Amino acid sequence: MLGSDLTLSYRGEPVVHGASIRLAPGRVTALVGPNGSGKSTLLRALARLHTPDSGRVLLSDGPETDDTVDASALSHREFARRVTLLAQSRPTPSGLSVRELVEFGRHPHRGRWVRGDADGADVVDRAMAMTGVAELHDKQVDQLSGGQLQRVWLACCLAQDTEVLLLDEPTTYLDLRYQVELLDLIRDLADDHGVTVGVVLHDLDQAAALADFVVLLDEGRVVASGLPAEVFVGDTLSAAYGIRVDVEVDDTTGHVTTRARGRHNSGARVIPAL
Repeated sequence: MLGSDLTLSYRGEPVVHGASIRLAPGRVTALVGPNGSGKSTLLRALARLHTPDSGRVLLSDGPETDDTVDASALSHREFARRVTLLAQSRPTPSGLSVRELVEFGRHPHRGRWVRGDADGADVVDRAMAMTGVAELHDKQVDQLSGGQLQRVWLACCLAQDTEVLLLDEPTTYLDLRYQVELLDLIRDLADDHGVTVGVVLHDLDQAAALADFVVLLDEGRVVASGLPAEVFVGDTLSAAYGIRVDVEVDDTTGHVTTRARGRHNSGARVIPAL
């Protein structure tokens, strides 16, 4: 998937300026940057939920070719068979069980008049198992906690069984355990199933540990892109976030860690004795 030279506006005011981003099969690409930098807007444009002022969104024309097709030329059903988005916020439907909600992910794979979906039940079972919500299958959705609901919506996206998975701050509402399990699942989808993953993350250390490729946005512009160690540079991050950010790279593993420095954690602090 390629977003080429995208300019995006809200009410006539540009919020993303000529941004280009490439998401590759089997690779996790993380979009990072301060609030209001255009990360979510760019992701929504890739999902065809925000119409560009200029630029195009392109999809591969097939697994064995470098040819592309303009995403806008696809029907809604064709596009939904290829791309899915876990949005930052979704409604909490009432009167539906967890399984019924996850089954909505199969809608693009069903005919207009025939509800037959030979693989649907197995795909739904697998999606619920992967996201840890199988035991909740008959529970009403409006009785779930925020973290449970987030995992159910992810299961719905996985049931859609697309080649491109877009996630906007997917760890929202999740406790530490489920954050780790979700990030592991994203990595598995890319590594084991060749899924193209684009994910917006606020936690820079999570992005560094998860992503193969990082895109840093600031004020609607791509200011850096590349491997985590290439993008997560102290001066670059400090300029984007407007605060001092220190970066350490492990010489052995190449793992990147960051630390933002505020007034109370800028150095050693003496803790008075009780």
